[in-house]
Amino acid sequence: MSFSVYFGRTTAGSDGRSASVTRTTQVARGCSERQVESLMSQPQAALSVDFEFFTHLPAYRGARGVTDRPAVGLGGITVLRDAFADADATGTFFTVGEIADRHPAVVERIAADGHEVASHTHTHRHLSELDAAERRAELARSKERLSAVSGAPVTGFRAPSFDLGPDHFETLSDLGYEYDSSVVPCRSIPGWYGGEFSGERPTPASAVDPAAPADVAEVPAAVMPRLRLPLTGTWIRFFGVDYTLAGMRLLARRGIAPVLYVHPWELVDLPAVEGVPKRVYVRTGAYMRRAVRRILAEPFEFVTVGDLAGTVEGAGPAPAERSDRP
Repeated sequence: MSFSVYFGRTTAGSDGRSASVTRTTQVARGCSERQVESLMSQPQAALSVDFEFFTHLPAYRGARGVTDRPAVGLGGITVLRDAFADADATGTFFTVGEIADRHPAVVERIAADGHEVASHTHTHRHLSELDAAERRAELARSKERLSAVSGAPVTGFRAPSFDLGPDHFETLSDLGYEYDSSVVPCRSIPGWYGGEFSGERPTPASAVDPAAPADVAEVPAAVMPRLRLPLTGTWIRFFGVDYTLAGMRLLARRGIAPVLYVHPWELVDLPAVEGVPKRVYVRTGAYMRRAVRRILAEPFEFVTVGDLAGTVEGAGPAPAERSDRP
């Protein structure tokens, strides 16, 4: 018995938004009807990639030392593409726009594999540290370059370090973005982020900011139920992949599709740079390469973040989901 499952996006929709409907084409040889039904009943999850290099990290930019390896993490993209392919899964690559300038063939291959290419700004600067014109330029330039190189519309965005500017959703809407994935509904983590939001499901952005335009959706990153700490990113390395897998299963039981994220630099051996905190190096390299494959081996239907954004029905104001919980 062998089979493959492919997922894609459509761009229908009476309201002009991408109706990001999961389209499943099955190629089955010897599969029974029961086996196919079992496959189709799997809960959904999204494994996204924040495609940035080690040198884009704020921790690196603020360090005393330097590295002569400017593209640290590029090899991690090959590892990720192979892992997705072996699992017959698709993902979203939130990509720093200037990477498309320097390594266009890599972005082209990601798109050719059937993955979604989305924006992670153009230079990976914190949006709250920029003025309105600079923020707009970061979002506009990355969208333009990534669309040109990938050959597909860029409709999704994730902010570096989940750091939002005051005009975030309005700017996204003005520039033609359809969804954001920059909210982490976790407890407050001093020196990091969190404590502001509680909504865990894809929702109109007006549930995050009542002033947000009606045509933008928000797809929050996953957090561990009750504990309310992120499931992936740095936290998969701190707590181990079993922590992430347990959180995925708990969320699935609640009907929530886990939205996970990793960085390609986490999957390679990093250069030692004076001043970069030790936490950056914890369990990078071989551990994370194994962790990604363990995640993709879980019984989930791995789709793009855009697919999950497409499940948001209706538009307009929604009840605020901000939280003051610590």
